[in-house]
Amino acid sequence: MRRILSREAGYHNSAIMRLLLISNSTNAGEPYLDYPKESIRKFLGPQAIKALFIPYAGITVTFSDYEKKVKDRFIEAGHDIVSIHHYDNPAEAVNGARAIVIGGGNTFRLAELLHKYGLVEIIKERVTRGIPFIGWSAGANVACPTICTTNDMPVVQPASFTAMNLVKFQINPHYLDANPDGHAGETREMRINEYIEINRDIYVVGLREGSMLLIEDDSIELIGSRKMRVFKYGSSPVELGPEDDPGFLV
Repeated sequence: MRRILSREAGYHNSAIMRLLLISNSTNAGEPYLDYPKESIRKFLGPQAIKALFIPYAGITVTFSDYEKKVKDRFIEAGHDIVSIHHYDNPAEAVNGARAIVIGGGNTFRLAELLHKYGLVEIIKERVTRGIPFIGWSAGANVACPTICTTNDMPVVQPASFTAMNLVKFQINPHYLDANPDGHAGETREMRINEYIEINRDIYVVGLREGSMLLIEDDSIELIGSRKMRVFKYGSSPVELGPEDDPGFLV
């Protein structure tokens, strides 16, 4: 087991908070992490970075297998990752990281382990001080104030639904516009409307698959070919594309 993930020589943190929040890891018919690969390359920059990977959302895959899957794709993007499960002290690993990457899976399990190891505030402090943060699906959800707009089943009970509050809005990853044929239950929009009925001061971004948000301090950009759907109590949902300015969210 490693003791700490040390910073590499020549690396300097930026004062700008930088996030790449990705709706989903894989588009139908494509390899894993293929569509966001170039965005990850650009986001982390031309100098190769070994990021700290947090696989805690994985349940039906071992942390080592999850690490390998992500590592292979990051190497293709000119970077690398090492999983936090190799370290004796997760908090020290976060404090020594050059970048943080959190993968998808079950958001409740992810939140449970982040709180168990005391990482929520530590990651928030590092990211607000400038180290890059990448998260997809559950990993994007924990960048929000809470995990309450996840789609996942609560297979465990975390100590808190509170998340990192790196952004002031909620994300609903994998946002779908309609129910499958033959399904008479609530739509995703109906569920989000229930959320904003109770949480009236919070925006919710329905982030469709194949899209991501690039956030750099007080700027925000939608990347991808699909629009996002923004919900707020008392207003009709708004469709925003890459050409629109969603700056009001930050």
